[in-house]
Formats: sequence, C-alpha cells, structure tokens
Amino acid sequence: MKQQPVSVVRFGDIDSAPLAAMLSRYGLQLRQAADEEDIAGSFWGDEEAGLLGNMLVLRSDTPLHSILHEACHFICMDPGRREGLDTDAGGGYEEENAVCYLQILLADEIPSLGRDRMMQDMDAWGYSFRLGSARAWFEGDAEDARAWLLEHELISEELGPAFRLRSEA
Repeated sequence: MKQQPVSVVRFGDIDSAPLAAMLSRYGLQLRQAADEEDIAGSFWGDEEAGLLGNMLVLRSDTPLHSILHEACHFICMDPGRREGLDTDAGGGYEEENAVCYLQILLADEIPSLGRDRMMQDMDAWGYSFRLGSARAWFEGDAEDARAWLLEHELISEELGPAFRLRSEA
C-alpha cells in the first residue's frame, strides 16, 4: 500500500511571486523542475528542495518548509561555502538551529504561509526538537539560535529578517 503524502503547504499551493521576491533579496533564484524530474541539488531527494549555487531548485510538490530551510542554509553559510555550493549545505549544530529559526521568521514574509503554519508543517514533516514541537522550541528554547543570527547580523534587534547574507566565516 502506497503511503499518503504528509499534508503540508507545497510550492504548487501558493502564489510564487511573494516567495520569489523575498528570496531575490538574498540573491536566490528559483528554478522549477518538471513534476516528473528529479530535483537537482537535493540532498534528501524525493520532493525536497535542492541548492546549486544561488539557485533553489524545486517542483510543484516541494514543501514550502523545505524551500525555506534550504534558502536559510544559503543565507546562514559563510561566503566560502556559498561560493562552492552544490547540494550539501553543510554547517554545524548552531547553524542548523539558526536555519530553523530563520525559516520560521521568513514564513511571515509569505502571505499564504506565516510562522504558525510553518511550525505546524515542520512538526508534521518530522523535524525534531527536544521540547517536542517547533513552537515549543521557537518560543522557549531557541535563545542560542537567536543569538547566532544576531551575532551574524541576519536578524534585527526586533527579531525580523535583516535580508542580508552572512558575510564572515
């Protein structure tokens, strides 16, 4: 018996213009693959988004959480890793936490998504946080992620996106 897909917001469910405009502020471009094609640059395969340089590759069935997660890897990585980016974003534990935090913030920039739905989709997809949910982590255990993003000037003191890339190693 074929497993049913997890119910999350997917690229084909939204007006892509706000997403493309927001990501272009970071120098990222979207490239949509045909529905039957493999997604070039996808670390996880299946419908997960791929990264090739400043190109975010996706299909209509790619979850928005995956698109924003990979975009946030691009934003959070140092320039040396960004320069040679092909599929594996790399990064350590602190950066991964910052990526998850920033993807929740960036969800508010997409009118049909928002942080509440992003956290719901992260939980449905199986992101794991020691407090049991994305919301519990974001609201009660993400001080290290916020501090990392502030240190690298990727969010403002008001905790909004700074719309800039990490600039140093």
